[in-house]
Amino acid sequence: MKINLQGSIYLALCILLWSFIPVFAKFAGTSLDHHQYLFYSSIVSFASLLVVLIFSKSIKSVFSYKFSTYVFLFFLGFLDFFYYLLLYFGYQRSNGLEVLVVQYTWPIFIVLLSVILLKESLGRNKILSLVFGFSATILVLLKGDIWSVNFTQMNVILFVALGAFSFALFSVLSKKVKVSAINAVCIYFFSAVLYSFFSVFCFSEFKLPNLKEWGFILINGVFLNGISYLFWIKALQGLEASFAAMFIFVIPILSAFLLVLVFGEEILGVYLISLVLVIVSGVLASLKKKSKT
Repeated sequence: MKINLQGSIYLALCILLWSFIPVFAKFAGTSLDHHQYLFYSSIVSFASLLVVLIFSKSIKSVFSYKFSTYVFLFFLGFLDFFYYLLLYFGYQRSNGLEVLVVQYTWPIFIVLLSVILLKESLGRNKILSLVFGFSATILVLLKGDIWSVNFTQMNVILFVALGAFSFALFSVLSKKVKVSAINAVCIYFFSAVLYSFFSVFCFSEFKLPNLKEWGFILINGVFLNGISYLFWIKALQGLEASFAAMFIFVIPILSAFLLVLVFGEEILGVYLISLVLVIVSGVLASLKKKSKT
């Protein structure tokens, strides 16, 4: 089987956008709690995808599916909402480095779930690719110092791990969605608006963001958490989920170099080692695909 070029391009675009999340988060100090931030971000994401849907002239098709299809799409929307709710909760309650380490376990969950649910093969190259990719992520996030993470708030970390599993399940089950990517993502974010509304109503309070906060929410909602999802779903439609998961390990590497460029943070040798590991990981994943031709 040949590697899908279009799917690979969408995957690269998604990785690029998600790599800016740490840089953006460093700029985006906000007084909103995780319930409020997710609520307004979901609204903006839904609005941006709705605009794309309107211009694609396929909005009528959104209302043409069977009831069971909507149930499945709303379930996937909940998995995505749940991931971000627990992720934002983790960043507010625990050490950011600890959260990042646990957050990037979701590609591992994708590989495991792909084998169980999608019956994808788990060959030697894919296992080695996973090991190299995860090792690169750990090296970057710990900066070579294994003692820098204490996991002091284990209950919070476990919630983040649950969120990582939720996103992995969302990604794997998205392979079973037979509707167009833009329609599916638009429904995901519409459901996220509903879920986050009840989240704010039950566990927080409604509070309007200030002008600065709206700027952060717009960037996050439109690009980092909106259009990027369209790229991710399109990538999953053209590639094996476990194959795509391997390249997610590129994100913390790119993020590290972006932090160096934007904030002048110290360049560590461990970043270069991690970059090599990621390249090896990607080559191994590609060899697995090519071996099927």
